[in-house]
Parts: sequence; structure tokens; C-alpha cells
Amino acid sequence: MPKLWNETIDAHRRAVRDATLDATAALVAEQGLLSVTMAKIAEVTGIGRATLYKYFPDVEAILVAWHERQVTGHLEHLITIRDQVGDAGERLKAVLEAYAFISHEHHGTKLAARLHRGEHVVKAQHQLHHLIRDLLAEGAATGDLRDDVAPDELATYCLHALTAASSLRSKAAVRRLVSVTLAGLKPPRRSDGGLGCAGLSDAPQSRS
Repeated sequence: MPKLWNETIDAHRRAVRDATLDATAALVAEQGLLSVTMAKIAEVTGIGRATLYKYFPDVEAILVAWHERQVTGHLEHLITIRDQVGDAGERLKAVLEAYAFISHEHHGTKLAARLHRGEHVVKAQHQLHHLIRDLLAEGAATGDLRDDVAPDELATYCLHALTAASSLRSKAAVRRLVSVTLAGLKPPRRSDGGLGCAGLSDAPQSRS
């Protein structure tokens, strides 16, 4: 079969798949999960039911595929931000802020909670954790970020802290949350003027 024909078929299949995912997500948002059927999806998309069943066995499978596409797109967006020009601290701030806004904008529905249990989510969370961990390690090596806590632990801290963005009401509040989270990543400041414990113990003691 000619290459051009294969590419045309692949493009058609992608178009059918994308149209199905988009239509199903819109129907669920409008009518609720229990009201959506394969027949209704076929009617809205103009795709025959027999053809639709060749792509997906049921509505649940369509929704999982839609959510997987969403999660993959978000991760690709964060990777693009990570690869921008700038030092590790600047890129980390941009990644954390973008992640916080994703959490802020995609939350609160029963459907989201239901779909967030899939294997694709676990895989994406691991990739995101590694992405943030590597930026933290890079920043610690240059002295821009703290090095007294393991990057793995700090990455976990960042991700857990920023889940709170899902319950915030404004973008300004999300930015404040990111600022507070970043403050915890700064190198600890020494309050002894550079003296260690021995230096302090040798200092003259005042008498009462």
C-alpha cells in the first residue's frame, strides 16, 4: 500500500478519534455521565455506531482516552517550559506556576476524580516528579536552591503543596501559593554571621 495512502488513513483515524473524544467530553459536561450513550455519541459526531465500536468498546473507554490525551498535553506543556532559556531556579518557577494553574483550572468534578485513578495518571505523575526533581538538583548544584534536603523530597513537597491550587478562587491566590512554595526552596540563611557552634561557645559570656 502506498505511503501517502497509509498517511491519509492514519490522519483519518486520528480525526475520528479526536472528534469522538471531544464530543464525548462535551456531552458528559452538558448532560452528565449517566446520560451519555454510544448511540448519542455516534449521532453527535456523525460516526456510525459500528465504526465507533471499532475504536472504543464503551463510553468509559472514550473518557479514559480523552483524559489521557489531556494529561499528556499538560505534561508536554510543562516539558516545553522546562526547556526554555534560563537558570534552574527561573525554569523551576515557571514549571511550578504552570502546574499550579493546571491544577486550578481542571478540578472539582466527579468525572475528573474518577478518571484521575488510571495508570496513565500514575505514569505522568512519575514523569512530572522526575522533571521537578532534576531542576531542583540542578539548582542545588549551582547554589541557587537549597541542598540540605534531597531533591526527591523537595519535589514531593512542591507537588503536594501545589495541589492546594485546585481549591483557590483566583489566579492571584495561585501565584501567592507558588511564591510561598518557592520560598521553602531557597538556601537556608545562616544567622550566626558565619560562626559555627564552636565559635559561639567561645564568645565572651555576659555576667548578670
